Amino acid sequence: MHTTTPEQIIEQITHSHEVVLTDKELSSSRRKVINKYMIAVAIVFLAVLFTYFFLTADQLTNLQLAINKDNHLFYWMLLVGFIAEVVAGSMGMGYGVICTTVLLILNVPPPIISASIHSAESFTSAAGTISHWQLGNINKKLVKALAIPAIIGAITGALLLTYVGEHYAKATKPFIAVYTMYLGIRILQNAFKKRDRKGKEKTTKITALGFIGGFIDSFGGGGWGPLVTGTFIKNGHTPRYVIGSSTFAKCLLTVASAITFIFTIGIQHWNIVAGLLIGGIVTAPFSAMLTAKLPTRKMFIAVGIVVIFCSMITIYRAIFL
Repeated sequence: MHTTTPEQIIEQITHSHEVVLTDKELSSSRRKVINKYMIAVAIVFLAVLFTYFFLTADQLTNLQLAINKDNHLFYWMLLVGFIAEVVAGSMGMGYGVICTTVLLILNVPPPIISASIHSAESFTSAAGTISHWQLGNINKKLVKALAIPAIIGAITGALLLTYVGEHYAKATKPFIAVYTMYLGIRILQNAFKKRDRKGKEKTTKITALGFIGGFIDSFGGGGWGPLVTGTFIKNGHTPRYVIGSSTFAKCLLTVASAITFIFTIGIQHWNIVAGLLIGGIVTAPFSAMLTAKLPTRKMFIAVGIVVIFCSMITIYRAIFL
């Protein structure tokens, strides 16, 4: 039996021939993605509108109170989810990092941060994965090699964060802020490092990378993209296939993490989950199409600076206030 080695899988990312689309076919695929997604969004909107008319006065009042609680946090999460998904879908990284950084500043406990992000991201990453699949951006062998260790790592990270966050919540927050600041630095490094197009390619241990990426993403609320996607792109592999395959694997580990949090701490702060979900899921298919369109270096720089700055604020508040 022939077994595909990690090195052969990586080679296939650079010279992928699973789906080869001409410009005309790619444009047609993009139109189909938009049309299907707009129909799905319209159906959901009509279903929500239909349900709204059947709510009683008391139910409407409770819904309004839920949306407006915590100083209208729901509306801020709409904005954060929208921006984070644009960045994540086009760059292959940044959703969890951006959301975690903002929620840390808002003094949300770390376990609730990660649980909320992964609950919302289960849907947004699924929407992004479908778009990447239809656009031919996915290498199935890479997804399989990354997903299994990533799921194991995600479950381990969620269980550890649940325990640590419950007993040492105040001490955990600055450590996670330091971690997000490190991720911001990594994002900046990706902006200035050149892809290795010539010479011998660096060996990447996919299993170890997948496990570590899944663990830190679940424990820290984000980090899969800067570590995993960033590593492959830095080593000279085609961004289109790396981002699509990484998004697929991230979707699987996100679902595993969300389920683990549901069984351990439950889902709290539904206004956070709903805001991130609605803001992100509307953006997901369009951000997948921006993968080859946006000025990636400038986006890396902007996101990296914002993440570092916000992380420094969180560290200062945790230590001195």
